[in-house]
Amino acid sequence: MTRCTTARVDLAALDRNFRAIGWYLQDEASLNRSAGRGAVRPPGIIAVVKANAYGHGARPVAKTLEAAGATMLAVADIEEGVDLRRSGIHAPILVFGALSVSDLDGVFDHDLTPTISSPAAGAALQAVADKRGTKLRYHLKIDTGMNRLGFRHDNLRRTLPALLSSPNLSLDAVHTHFGSADEPGHQLFDDQRTRFESACHVLDELSAGPRLRHAANSAALLRDSRVWYDLVRPGLLLYGLVPPPLGSTLPLAPVMSLTSRVVAVKGVRAGETVGYGGRFTADRAVTLAVIPAGYADGLDRRLEGRGAVLIRGRRAAIVGAVSMDMLTVDVTDIDAVGPGDEVVFLGSQGSEPQQTIDAREMAAWIGTIPYEILCRLGARVERKYA
Repeated sequence: MTRCTTARVDLAALDRNFRAIGWYLQDEASLNRSAGRGAVRPPGIIAVVKANAYGHGARPVAKTLEAAGATMLAVADIEEGVDLRRSGIHAPILVFGALSVSDLDGVFDHDLTPTISSPAAGAALQAVADKRGTKLRYHLKIDTGMNRLGFRHDNLRRTLPALLSSPNLSLDAVHTHFGSADEPGHQLFDDQRTRFESACHVLDELSAGPRLRHAANSAALLRDSRVWYDLVRPGLLLYGLVPPPLGSTLPLAPVMSLTSRVVAVKGVRAGETVGYGGRFTADRAVTLAVIPAGYADGLDRRLEGRGAVLIRGRRAAIVGAVSMDMLTVDVTDIDAVGPGDEVVFLGSQGSEPQQTIDAREMAAWIGTIPYEILCRLGARVERKYA
């Protein structure tokens, strides 16, 4: 049996988005060659599938992107990488996150590429590699200003020699992560770019110049071809969304839609309240539709009084508290709504702009980012793949 609230994941749209990004990179590189600026050859693509592929389902998404030709897939931790290997993924898998709380044997047993972001992580991997009598390729993380993971950009001559001399570890790539690529005009972006390139020069001076460099997430990919380097790391773009507030002419389509069904319709008299806390009071006689979806499914409580759904091609405002398993919407001005009618949270019910809701719009309603909207989709919401 299938619950009413269902996420549909369009793997064909995912494939088209991946290819559209590739064509964009090729076209822009060609223009840059003619103009003598920026990246002059298209970079490879590291497809980011961490956090259950941003809520879309890591296994089917990874298989689609592997078949589409992704250079690598990227996950947050060893456990995510092991899960992909067990599902039959053969493409190179990069582990972005810290390694200190994971079982390092997973890196070796499942042929994962780790990121080393601290001397301690390097020492731990060297010990395991030496014990196994093997050599391990890794990516080096440079902290250029986010102040999370990574070797500080301004202290590399002191912190890197021990790692670089590890006999069982081989530096394959160096990378950083931008903290403000989606904030046009923020000085940190240019500062981080400059610091990263200086760090790469230091690696050359230490005779450790890696084969590859990468830094650009979705926002940086769109913003500045100078930071494409050898590889780019799109995440949100793959899933059909442009990081706000940026715009793009890329022909992308959202990969996920989220729908449910009306289970009840009832009238409320003027002056009566609705839902937990009675925070909505009807100022006239209204008709409400009850929908079996709530915060346990990933729908934020802040949607109350801010968000809307689509029913019969019309927008219906969410009124009253979003509860664990249900919410209510005002359908007073929508004709003949009844049990069984389709409800769209994310997706389309027609061809007009007002007949589409995407994760960018939902995020704007509640003051968050589309990444959160997608990633928080509840585990009990069945994903159907097409």
